[in-house]
Amino acid sequence: MSGNVPAIRFAGFTEPWEQRKLGELGSTYGGLSGKAKGDFGHGEARFVPYTNVFDNPIGDSTRLERVEVDPCQNVVRRGDALFTVSSETPEEVGMSCVWPSDLGNLYLNSFCFGYRQDGSFDSNYLAYMLRSGSFRGQVEMLAQGISRFNISKGKVMEIEVPVPDKAEQAMIGRLFVGLDNLITLHQRKHDQLATLKKSLLEKMFPKPGSDVPELRFAGFTEPWEQRELGEECQVTMGQSPEGSTYSEEPADYILVQGNTDLKDGWVSPRVWTTQKTKFANAGDLIMSVRAPVGAMGKTAFDVVLGRGVAGIKGNEFIYQALVRLDENGFWKKLSAGSTFESIGSDAVNNVELSMPRDTSEQKAIGKFFCELDSLITLHQRKHDQLATLKKSLLEKMFV
Repeated sequence: MSGNVPAIRFAGFTEPWEQRKLGELGSTYGGLSGKAKGDFGHGEARFVPYTNVFDNPIGDSTRLERVEVDPCQNVVRRGDALFTVSSETPEEVGMSCVWPSDLGNLYLNSFCFGYRQDGSFDSNYLAYMLRSGSFRGQVEMLAQGISRFNISKGKVMEIEVPVPDKAEQAMIGRLFVGLDNLITLHQRKHDQLATLKKSLLEKMFPKPGSDVPELRFAGFTEPWEQRELGEECQVTMGQSPEGSTYSEEPADYILVQGNTDLKDGWVSPRVWTTQKTKFANAGDLIMSVRAPVGAMGKTAFDVVLGRGVAGIKGNEFIYQALVRLDENGFWKKLSAGSTFESIGSDAVNNVELSMPRDTSEQKAIGKFFCELDSLITLHQRKHDQLATLKKSLLEKMFV
């Protein structure tokens, strides 16, 4: 970007943006004061907690805490910007949100301050401008401290901010509100589907002491049986290649070392090696066997198995059965008490899984959960793509 013109702009706007100090366009007020621990958790008034300000560009009216009504306190109003004043890192100091509603008897926590603008800003524009890279960079430069960082409201009020035409502000604000709504939608869908899967894993696999699941595809009636994983599948425990062979640049082989190489149920290449030691093939299952243990993934390509993982030549049903064990904390309990959380070859090979005798039932269950996983991954991917887009636009649509 050059001068006072953003790199990306809505059509029809050509004038350079005016720069003004925040303090010239509004005034500040403090958070709760004169309160003891016993004053909180009850009463007819509410206050905005620190985490609400920190987490959201636009405040969340459902995340409030109770306090007694006190006419001596400053009241938060619609359109006020709220700022944190302290954090453990300079990157997180001075985070802000804009309050979206008038609730009456609403105060601000004592670790934040409020800013009441004079009408120069569209509220949504103000919310995202204060989260833009250019503004955040100026705040971080003002952070003071060693073990904990602070910023004064006086210093924040000295920061110069862009003030475009109100019509342009409104369009920018609506764009980011729409983006955040989409991001929230995909996160909510992801979480709902993940919760649904966890519930179905419990209902579509037999509970302890039972040999039939609570929910079952039509046409299957035979009881399930217990089988050891090592009897059903070939298990290969990993072995770390020499450290000197590791490479962050593509080399001969992809190396899988642990759960950090597994993302959304798949191997995500991170490190390469020139040594071919213990190997797993495309389509195999990968399990983390060192802290944290039990994480599962599949690989779409041949990989070298590092010491932190095991390769399992299992089908989709086996994968979901092992995911269920991990979600129920089975492996963590098994490794509890050891100095370093890990599971060995015997533990993996000897684990008992409840399985249908009919392989067609195994296939039906595996296919069902595979499709559910694809939906969960789709919403996570959409969420991540939109979050990346938002981050880029926060850099390019402000000066």
